[in-house]
Amino acid sequence: MQEPIRQSYEAAKELYAQHGIDVDQVLRELEKLKISVHCWQGDDVRGFLFQDQALTGGISVTGNYPGAARTPNELRSDLEKAFSLIPGKHKVNLHAIYADTEEKPELDELEPRHFQRWVDWARERGLGLDFNPTCFSHEMSKDGLTLSHPDPAVRRFWIDHCKASRRIGAYFGEQLGQTCVTNVWVPDGYKDTPADRMAPRKRLKASLDEVFAEKLDPSHHLDAVESKLFGLGSEAYTVGSHEFYMGYAIQNHKMICLDAGHFHPTEVISNKLSSLALYTSGILLHVSRPMRWDSDHVVVMDDELLDIGRELVRSRLLDTTHIGLDFFDASINRVAAWVIGTRNTIKALLRAMLEPVEALKKAELDGDFTTRLALTEEFKSYPFGAVWDYYCDKSGVPVRENWLAEVKTYEQNVLLKRGSRASIVN
Repeated sequence: MQEPIRQSYEAAKELYAQHGIDVDQVLRELEKLKISVHCWQGDDVRGFLFQDQALTGGISVTGNYPGAARTPNELRSDLEKAFSLIPGKHKVNLHAIYADTEEKPELDELEPRHFQRWVDWARERGLGLDFNPTCFSHEMSKDGLTLSHPDPAVRRFWIDHCKASRRIGAYFGEQLGQTCVTNVWVPDGYKDTPADRMAPRKRLKASLDEVFAEKLDPSHHLDAVESKLFGLGSEAYTVGSHEFYMGYAIQNHKMICLDAGHFHPTEVISNKLSSLALYTSGILLHVSRPMRWDSDHVVVMDDELLDIGRELVRSRLLDTTHIGLDFFDASINRVAAWVIGTRNTIKALLRAMLEPVEALKKAELDGDFTTRLALTEEFKSYPFGAVWDYYCDKSGVPVRENWLAEVKTYEQNVLLKRGSRASIVN
C-alpha cells in the first residue's frame, strides 16, 4: 500500500465516520458486487458464428480503431487485460454468436458444448457468465421481425434458438456456481406506422410463452426480457415496447431489463427502479449512455449514472438487481472502453454507498428539506476519490489514470499487430 494513499484514506474515513458511515464496511460490500461486462465491445458486435453477416436489428457501430478481436482467444485476452485493471471479481455477458467451436451450428442448434471453452476460461478466473440469444444479423431475421413474424416457420426458428439459449445459460450457472441471467431482446418492429399493432404483440406473447415453458433451476438461471423504444428500421413501431414487457414480466415472474438508452430522450431509468421493484422479483440493468438516441456510448460518470447508483443503494435494491453494461464504440481503444465504463459504474455505486442515506431519509420524513438539500450538496465534494484510490490499490489494480499506460502498452504489443478480420476468416 502506498503511504500517501493510505493516509488520504484514513483521513477520509474520519470525515465519513462523523456521519456514521463505516468506510471499511462499505468496501467489503462493494467488493461483493459484480458487473456483467459485455463481450461485444471487444469486436463491434460481430461474433464468431457468422462473421460475414452484416450487422442488423437497428444496431450500428461506428469507428475503425485498430485491434478489434477476431477470434475467441483474442477476445478473451482483451477481456483479461481489462479485468486486470478493474477492481473486484465480475462476470462476462455473452451473446449466442460468440460460440467458440469448430462446428458450424445454426442458432437453433446451439448447445452448451459450443461454449465449453468460455466456461473453462471463466472457471479458471473465478468469473461468472451471463447470456443472450442473438436475434439479429441473421438471414432468418426477416423483414425486421423474429418472434413476432407472421410466418410460423420463422417464429419456430427463433423460438428454438431462445429455448436453446436458456439451456446454455442454465449450464453456465450450474458449472460456475454463479447464477446466469439470460436476457431476451428482439428487434421486431416497423419503419412506418402499422395497420395492426395488436397481432404482432399477440404473436410475440405466444412465442415467449413457449420459450419460457421449460422450468429451469433459478439458482442456476434467471430470465429477463428487454424492451426498446425504436431502432434503425423500426422507427414507427416496436413490438416489444416497455409496456408490453413490463406487463409480460410481472405476469410471468420474469425480470425486466432496463437499458439506459431504450427510452425517450427525456426519460431516465433511475426513476423507474423503485416502481418496478415493488412488483418484480428482480431487475436487470443495461448501463449505457445514450446520446440523441440509443447510441450506446461508453459509460461516463454523469448525473444519470450517479442517480442509478443512488437509487440502487437508497432503495436497497443491490441484492435483487443484476448490473450489466451495454455500449460499443469502435472509435477508441476497445479495452480502454471496457475499463472506463466498468470503473465508472463501480465508482458511482461507491459514491452512493458513501452518502448519509439514513440522515437524508430522516430529514425528508421530518419535512426538513433544507437539511436534505444541504447534505446532498455538501457530500458531492466529500473525498470519495481517496476511498476509490485505496480500493483500487488494495485490489491490486492501477490507481487513477495509471491504468492507461498499461492499455497503451497492450495496444502496441498486441492490438496493433492484429490484421483484419478477413485475414482470420480466409
